[in-house]
Amino acid sequence: MSAAPAAPRAASADRTRADGTDLLLRPPVPRAGWRLLPARVVAMCAVELQKLRHDRTELYTRAVQPALWLLIFGQTFTRIRAIPTGGVPYIDFMAPGIIAQSAMFIAIFYGIQIIWERDAGILNKLLVTPTPRSALITGKAFAAGVKSLIQAIVVIVIAALLGVALTWNPLKLLGVAVAVVLASVFFSCLSMTIAGIVLSRDRLMGFGQAITMPLFFGSNALYPVSVMPGWLQAVSKVNPLSYQVDALRGLLLGTPAHLGTDFAVLVVAAALGIAAASSLLGRLAR
Repeated sequence: MSAAPAAPRAASADRTRADGTDLLLRPPVPRAGWRLLPARVVAMCAVELQKLRHDRTELYTRAVQPALWLLIFGQTFTRIRAIPTGGVPYIDFMAPGIIAQSAMFIAIFYGIQIIWERDAGILNKLLVTPTPRSALITGKAFAAGVKSLIQAIVVIVIAALLGVALTWNPLKLLGVAVAVVLASVFFSCLSMTIAGIVLSRDRLMGFGQAITMPLFFGSNALYPVSVMPGWLQAVSKVNPLSYQVDALRGLLLGTPAHLGTDFAVLVVAAALGIAAASSLLGRLAR
Protein backbone atom coordinates (compact mmCIF):
# COMPACT_ATOMS: atom_id res chain seq x y z
CA MET A 1 0.00 0.00 0.00
CA SER A 2 1.17 3.48 -0.76
CA ALA A 3 1.84 5.85 2.05
CA ALA A 4 -0.95 8.22 3.06
CA PRO A 5 -0.55 11.75 1.70
CA ALA A 6 1.20 14.06 4.04
CA ALA A 7 -1.01 16.53 5.88
CA PRO A 8 -0.59 20.15 4.76
CA ARG A 9 1.86 22.08 6.83
CA ALA A 10 0.22 24.48 9.27
CA ALA A 11 0.80 28.15 8.59
CA SER A 12 3.30 29.69 10.90
CA ALA A 13 2.28 32.20 13.51
CA ASP A 14 4.44 34.78 11.78
CA ARG A 15 2.63 34.28 8.47
CA THR A 16 -0.74 34.49 10.20
CA ARG A 17 0.20 37.77 11.77
CA ALA A 18 1.60 39.05 8.49
CA ASP A 19 -1.55 38.53 6.42
CA GLY A 20 -3.81 39.91 9.15
CA THR A 21 -5.95 36.78 9.62
CA ASP A 22 -5.15 36.79 13.32
CA LEU A 23 -7.50 39.75 13.61
CA LEU A 24 -10.35 37.51 12.49
CA LEU A 25 -9.40 34.71 14.87
CA ARG A 26 -8.84 36.91 17.88
CA PRO A 27 -11.96 37.46 20.06
CA PRO A 28 -12.98 41.10 20.39
CA VAL A 29 -11.73 42.89 23.45
CA PRO A 30 -14.69 44.14 25.51
CA ARG A 31 -14.78 47.89 25.88
CA ALA A 32 -14.84 49.55 29.23
CA GLY A 33 -18.20 50.92 30.29
CA TRP A 34 -17.21 54.54 29.83
CA ARG A 35 -16.05 53.81 26.26
CA LEU A 36 -19.09 51.81 25.17
CA LEU A 37 -21.57 54.65 24.72
CA PRO A 38 -19.24 56.95 22.69
CA ALA A 39 -18.27 54.01 20.47
CA ARG A 40 -21.92 53.19 19.75
CA VAL A 41 -22.70 56.86 19.11
CA VAL A 42 -19.85 57.14 16.61
CA ALA A 43 -20.96 53.91 14.90
CA MET A 44 -24.55 55.12 14.55
CA CYS A 45 -23.37 58.49 13.27
CA ALA A 46 -21.16 56.79 10.67
CA VAL A 47 -24.06 54.64 9.46
CA GLU A 48 -26.26 57.72 9.03
CA LEU A 49 -23.56 59.62 7.14
CA GLN A 50 -23.09 56.72 4.71
CA LYS A 51 -26.55 57.56 3.38
CA LEU A 52 -25.40 61.09 2.60
CA ARG A 53 -22.44 59.79 0.63
CA HIS A 54 -24.73 57.77 -1.63
CA ASP A 55 -27.30 60.53 -2.18
CA ARG A 56 -26.28 64.19 -2.03
CA THR A 57 -29.41 65.48 -3.75
CA GLU A 58 -30.89 66.84 -0.53
CA LEU A 59 -27.91 69.09 0.10
CA TYR A 60 -28.03 70.54 -3.41
CA THR A 61 -31.75 71.21 -3.42
CA ARG A 62 -31.75 72.71 0.07
CA ALA A 63 -29.05 75.19 -0.95
CA VAL A 64 -31.49 76.93 -3.32
CA GLN A 65 -33.75 78.47 -0.66
CA PRO A 66 -31.02 80.15 1.45
CA ALA A 67 -29.42 81.45 -1.74
CA LEU A 68 -32.73 83.08 -2.71
CA TRP A 69 -33.16 84.55 0.79
CA LEU A 70 -29.73 86.18 0.61
CA LEU A 71 -29.92 87.21 -3.03
CA ILE A 72 -33.43 88.69 -3.05
CA PHE A 73 -34.49 89.47 0.51
CA GLY A 74 -31.02 90.40 1.78
CA GLN A 75 -30.01 92.68 -1.08
CA THR A 76 -33.45 94.33 -1.28
CA PHE A 77 -33.62 95.21 2.41
CA THR A 78 -30.02 96.39 2.33
CA ARG A 79 -31.15 99.07 -0.14
CA ILE A 80 -34.31 99.95 1.81
CA ARG A 81 -32.53 100.21 5.19
CA ALA A 82 -35.82 99.68 6.99
CA ILE A 83 -34.44 97.48 9.79
CA PRO A 84 -31.89 98.86 12.28
CA THR A 85 -28.81 96.65 12.31
CA GLY A 86 -26.29 98.78 14.21
CA GLY A 87 -24.39 99.94 11.15
CA VAL A 88 -23.99 96.45 9.69
CA PRO A 89 -25.29 95.99 6.11
CA TYR A 90 -28.56 94.10 6.29
CA ILE A 91 -27.37 91.23 4.12
CA ASP A 92 -24.45 90.76 6.54
CA PHE A 93 -26.81 90.93 9.52
CA MET A 94 -29.14 88.43 7.88
CA ALA A 95 -26.54 85.88 6.74
CA PRO A 96 -26.04 84.15 10.15
CA GLY A 97 -29.82 83.86 10.48
CA ILE A 98 -30.08 82.16 7.10
CA ILE A 99 -27.24 79.81 8.02
CA ALA A 100 -29.16 78.84 11.17
CA GLN A 101 -32.42 78.54 9.23
CA SER A 102 -30.99 76.22 6.58
CA ALA A 103 -29.42 73.99 9.25
CA MET A 104 -32.69 73.89 11.21
CA PHE A 105 -34.73 72.93 8.15
CA ILE A 106 -32.52 69.86 7.64
CA ALA A 107 -32.72 68.78 11.28
CA ILE A 108 -36.38 69.52 12.01
CA PHE A 109 -37.66 66.82 9.64
CA TYR A 110 -35.22 64.16 10.81
CA GLY A 111 -38.00 62.34 12.62
CA ILE A 112 -39.46 61.30 9.26
CA GLN A 113 -36.44 59.09 8.72
CA ILE A 114 -36.86 57.29 12.03
CA ILE A 115 -40.54 56.64 11.23
CA TRP A 116 -39.47 55.21 7.88
CA GLU A 117 -36.99 52.95 9.69
CA ARG A 118 -39.80 51.77 11.97
CA ASP A 119 -42.03 50.98 8.99
CA ALA A 120 -39.17 49.10 7.29
CA GLY A 121 -38.48 47.05 10.44
CA ILE A 122 -35.01 48.53 10.91
CA LEU A 123 -35.80 50.28 14.18
CA ASN A 124 -37.02 47.09 15.90
CA LYS A 125 -33.79 45.35 14.92
CA LEU A 126 -31.74 48.19 16.36
CA LEU A 127 -33.68 48.16 19.62
CA VAL A 128 -32.96 44.48 20.31
CA THR A 129 -29.20 45.09 20.10
CA PRO A 130 -27.21 45.95 23.25
CA THR A 131 -26.91 49.54 22.02
CA PRO A 132 -28.57 51.91 24.52
CA ARG A 133 -31.47 53.95 23.20
CA SER A 134 -29.68 57.12 24.14
CA ALA A 135 -26.79 56.06 21.88
CA LEU A 136 -29.18 55.45 18.98
CA ILE A 137 -30.74 58.88 19.39
CA THR A 138 -27.43 60.64 19.99
CA GLY A 139 -25.85 59.03 16.94
CA LYS A 140 -28.74 60.07 14.72
CA ALA A 141 -28.79 63.56 16.24
CA PHE A 142 -25.09 64.16 15.64
CA ALA A 143 -25.43 62.78 12.11
CA ALA A 144 -28.11 65.41 11.58
CA GLY A 145 -25.67 67.93 13.03
CA VAL A 146 -22.97 66.96 10.53
CA LYS A 147 -25.45 67.17 7.64
CA SER A 148 -26.52 70.59 8.85
CA LEU A 149 -22.89 71.64 9.14
CA ILE A 150 -22.27 70.71 5.51
CA GLN A 151 -25.32 72.76 4.57
CA ALA A 152 -24.04 75.67 6.66
CA ILE A 153 -20.70 75.56 4.82
CA VAL A 154 -22.55 75.80 1.50
CA VAL A 155 -24.51 78.84 2.73
CA ILE A 156 -21.34 80.49 4.08
CA VAL A 157 -19.72 80.11 0.66
CA ILE A 158 -22.81 81.60 -1.02
CA ALA A 159 -22.80 84.50 1.45
CA ALA A 160 -19.11 85.16 0.79
CA LEU A 161 -19.73 85.18 -2.96
CA LEU A 162 -22.47 87.78 -2.42
CA GLY A 163 -20.02 90.04 -0.61
CA VAL A 164 -20.93 89.36 3.02
CA ALA A 165 -18.00 90.39 5.24
CA LEU A 166 -17.42 87.19 7.22
CA THR A 167 -14.47 86.33 9.42
CA TRP A 168 -12.17 83.48 8.41
CA ASN A 169 -10.53 83.09 11.81
CA PRO A 170 -10.11 79.30 12.31
CA LEU A 171 -11.05 79.38 16.00
CA LYS A 172 -14.19 81.39 15.31
CA LEU A 173 -15.14 79.07 12.46
CA LEU A 174 -14.71 76.15 14.86
CA GLY A 175 -17.12 77.90 17.22
CA VAL A 176 -19.55 78.32 14.33
CA ALA A 177 -19.36 74.58 13.64
CA VAL A 178 -20.03 73.74 17.30
CA ALA A 179 -23.02 76.10 17.43
CA VAL A 180 -24.51 74.63 14.24
CA VAL A 181 -24.08 71.04 15.43
CA LEU A 182 -25.50 71.67 18.92
CA ALA A 183 -28.56 73.47 17.57
CA SER A 184 -29.12 70.75 14.97
CA VAL A 185 -28.90 68.08 17.67
CA PHE A 186 -31.70 69.85 19.53
CA PHE A 187 -33.93 70.34 16.48
CA SER A 188 -33.45 66.77 15.24
CA CYS A 189 -34.28 65.46 18.72
CA LEU A 190 -37.33 67.72 18.79
CA SER A 191 -38.40 66.13 15.52
CA MET A 192 -37.79 62.60 16.83
CA THR A 193 -39.68 63.46 20.02
CA ILE A 194 -42.67 64.62 17.99
CA ALA A 195 -42.35 61.44 15.92
CA GLY A 196 -42.63 59.41 19.12
CA ILE A 197 -45.87 61.24 19.92
CA VAL A 198 -47.66 61.41 16.56
CA LEU A 199 -46.32 58.06 15.23
CA SER A 200 -46.93 58.79 11.54
CA ARG A 201 -45.10 60.58 8.75
CA ASP A 202 -48.10 62.62 7.63
CA ARG A 203 -48.74 63.99 11.12
CA LEU A 204 -45.06 64.71 11.62
CA MET A 205 -44.91 66.61 8.33
CA GLY A 206 -47.85 68.71 9.50
CA PHE A 207 -46.25 69.46 12.87
CA GLY A 208 -42.89 70.18 11.27
CA GLN A 209 -44.37 72.68 8.85
CA ALA A 210 -46.39 74.24 11.66
CA ILE A 211 -43.39 74.93 13.91
CA THR A 212 -40.58 75.81 11.49
CA MET A 213 -41.88 79.24 10.51
CA PRO A 214 -42.79 80.28 14.10
CA LEU A 215 -39.32 79.17 15.23
CA PHE A 216 -37.70 81.16 12.43
CA PHE A 217 -39.76 84.33 12.65
CA GLY A 218 -39.84 84.11 16.46
CA SER A 219 -36.06 84.49 16.58
CA ASN A 220 -33.55 87.24 15.88
CA ALA A 221 -32.65 85.75 12.49
CA LEU A 222 -34.20 88.54 10.39
CA TYR A 223 -34.43 91.47 12.82
CA PRO A 224 -32.94 92.48 16.17
CA VAL A 225 -34.83 91.66 19.35
CA SER A 226 -35.14 95.38 20.16
CA VAL A 227 -37.65 95.99 17.34
CA MET A 228 -39.91 93.07 18.30
CA PRO A 229 -43.17 93.56 20.19
CA GLY A 230 -43.06 92.46 23.82
CA TRP A 231 -44.77 89.10 23.31
CA LEU A 232 -42.39 88.20 20.47
CA GLN A 233 -39.39 89.16 22.59
CA ALA A 234 -40.63 86.68 25.20
CA VAL A 235 -40.85 83.99 22.51
CA SER A 236 -37.36 84.82 21.29
CA LYS A 237 -35.89 84.43 24.79
CA VAL A 238 -37.02 80.78 24.99
CA ASN A 239 -36.22 79.97 21.36
CA PRO A 240 -32.90 78.07 20.99
CA LEU A 241 -32.62 79.36 17.43
CA SER A 242 -32.16 82.90 18.79
CA TYR A 243 -29.14 81.81 20.83
CA GLN A 244 -27.66 80.02 17.84
CA VAL A 245 -28.09 83.10 15.63
CA ASP A 246 -26.60 85.36 18.31
CA ALA A 247 -23.56 83.09 18.55
CA LEU A 248 -23.15 82.89 14.77
CA ARG A 249 -23.50 86.64 14.40
CA GLY A 250 -20.90 87.33 17.07
CA LEU A 251 -18.45 84.79 15.66
CA LEU A 252 -18.86 85.52 11.95
CA LEU A 253 -19.43 89.28 12.02
CA GLY A 254 -17.79 90.33 15.28
CA THR A 255 -20.96 92.03 16.56
CA PRO A 256 -21.63 92.11 20.33
CA ALA A 257 -22.86 88.70 21.51
CA HIS A 258 -23.34 86.70 24.71
CA LEU A 259 -21.33 83.66 23.66
CA GLY A 260 -21.17 82.06 27.11
CA THR A 261 -24.94 82.19 27.52
CA ASP A 262 -25.52 81.17 23.91
CA PHE A 263 -23.44 78.00 24.12
CA ALA A 264 -24.75 77.11 27.58
CA VAL A 265 -28.34 77.27 26.31
CA LEU A 266 -27.47 75.20 23.22
CA VAL A 267 -25.75 72.51 25.30
CA VAL A 268 -28.67 72.28 27.75
CA ALA A 269 -31.21 72.24 24.90
CA ALA A 270 -29.31 69.45 23.11
CA ALA A 271 -29.09 67.36 26.30
CA LEU A 272 -32.79 67.80 27.05
CA GLY A 273 -33.66 66.95 23.45
CA ILE A 274 -31.66 63.72 23.57
CA ALA A 275 -33.30 62.73 26.87
CA ALA A 276 -36.82 63.43 25.58
CA ALA A 277 -36.33 61.61 22.27
CA SER A 278 -34.71 58.60 23.99
CA SER A 279 -37.62 58.25 26.40
CA LEU A 280 -40.13 58.10 23.52
CA LEU A 281 -38.15 55.83 21.19
CA GLY A 282 -39.70 52.67 22.61
CA ARG A 283 -43.21 54.03 22.02
CA LEU A 284 -42.35 54.64 18.38
CA ALA A 285 -41.33 51.01 17.91
CA ARG A 286 -44.51 49.46 19.32
